[in-house]
Amino acid sequence: MTIPTATATATAAAATGAAQAGQTGAAPVLAVPTATPTPIEAVTAAQDIKQAVADKSSTMGDLVHSMDSMAISVGNMRVSVWDALIVVFTIVAVLALAWFINRLLHNVLKRMTRLDVTQRLLAEKLVSVSVWVLAFVTAMDFLGIDLTALAVFSGAFGLAVGFGLQKTLGNLIAGIILLMDRSIKPGDVIAVADQSGKSTFGQIRKIGIRAVSITTRDQKEYLIPNENLMINQVENWSYSSRNVRMQIPVGVSYGCDIKVAEKLMLEAAASCKRILKSPPPTCWLDQYGNSSVDFVIQCWIKDPESGIGNIKSEVLKTLWDLFQQEGIEIPFPQRDLNLRNNEQFEQLIAAISQRLDPKGN
Repeated sequence: MTIPTATATATAAAATGAAQAGQTGAAPVLAVPTATPTPIEAVTAAQDIKQAVADKSSTMGDLVHSMDSMAISVGNMRVSVWDALIVVFTIVAVLALAWFINRLLHNVLKRMTRLDVTQRLLAEKLVSVSVWVLAFVTAMDFLGIDLTALAVFSGAFGLAVGFGLQKTLGNLIAGIILLMDRSIKPGDVIAVADQSGKSTFGQIRKIGIRAVSITTRDQKEYLIPNENLMINQVENWSYSSRNVRMQIPVGVSYGCDIKVAEKLMLEAAASCKRILKSPPPTCWLDQYGNSSVDFVIQCWIKDPESGIGNIKSEVLKTLWDLFQQEGIEIPFPQRDLNLRNNEQFEQLIAAISQRLDPKGN
């Protein structure tokens, strides 16, 4: 029987050790051969592709072998130019495929008429997250990358989430919660108050992963973080109904006929096309002011996204013409100044007269 070289060498070394031990009377010591550790390939798929290319064409095989020979070793991991090329190609291919599948599934969801806007948007977000996670796992599996090699990077990513990305992660979760409970949805008209108390009024155009896009009447677009909508008070004008009641204050003089004034106010409100006929506009006597009798016109609209300032302006301009025709006065603040006659006042009048006419004429 023929003994392999490595085995024969080990056997000979063992026999020599036994003979020496017999001469000295010590226990025999077996010599165990040591092997140099082989670097682990970082991308196992690259080796399979290299072998397949070499089988098809010797020229391409030599080129691939040249690129594979240019490598660096980090610990037990070996990374070559060929490995990097395969990784880049795989990432690009997986990203393109994931983008195509994501768009395809979004188009399928848009054709589902049984889903409302909020349900469809929530489904799109969940589908997007699932597709990209699956794409990442598939790419790692195809490349044969040992995920334990990414342990250091995963730890650094965990620290980044804990310190720098917790707001981003919180906004992502808040956006999903907002879509699940249907508290807001695209098309709603909302007013959001920030920490300083300033209110932002506008229509929701888009609910993104990080923020909600709100467009105001002057076409300014605000990006409000999803987390703010969870912790701050939100006034939703179209949550359960799109009907919104608005108030228009009007003051008339004390000398006018308030019944005629009230009739003209209702007529001005009814002339506006955007004001609903049912429920009809109403007019309330609010209070007796310092210089006017104050009324409030109550009216309803169903399209708050088109603005409320233009409705108020239209009603007041129409009411101005009606008041002018009927002779109803719109008061303005007036003040009477009463001066008491005393010695100091007389001295002041004399000083002013002396300055205006030094010669005493």
